[in-house]
Amino acid sequence: MLEKLRDFIAEVVSPGSQTQEFDDTGYRLAATALMIHVISLDGEPSAVEKAKLHSLIETRFGLDPGTADRLIAAATLVEGEAVDLYHFTSVIMRAVDEPGRIRIIEMMWELVFADGKVSEFEENVVWRAADLLGVSSHDRIELKRRSAGGAALDVTA
Repeated sequence: MLEKLRDFIAEVVSPGSQTQEFDDTGYRLAATALMIHVISLDGEPSAVEKAKLHSLIETRFGLDPGTADRLIAAATLVEGEAVDLYHFTSVIMRAVDEPGRIRIIEMMWELVFADGKVSEFEENVVWRAADLLGVSSHDRIELKRRSAGGAALDVTA
């Protein structure tokens, strides 16, 4: 895991200098770290949030459960070391096209709504991540609306 953290930091500092393995998983690590950041904002992630994260990682990234577990563990490490969102979004911007970046924001919204409680901090992080990923305000708002799906929500201040 420490090797992945070193690789991630090296990729941020010196893009393009990493092995093929990192290039293949770097954006997944960065996207997963963003998602972990979102579910950790209001304290320890709930069981529902953890299950939703695992489900999203498996289905959207096409990973088996064991690989998803390893990715989440590595992303938890790098998320804990990060000082801002730019570390993650810059990796994603270099590796993922616009439709892929939109899907990452959609995944973040799905996690925000997973526990039925939405805080202004969660909304702000998704807004900032969307901005850094070049996702338009229109798309961000539409993704939020779709992810909310009309569920009863507890919007906390």
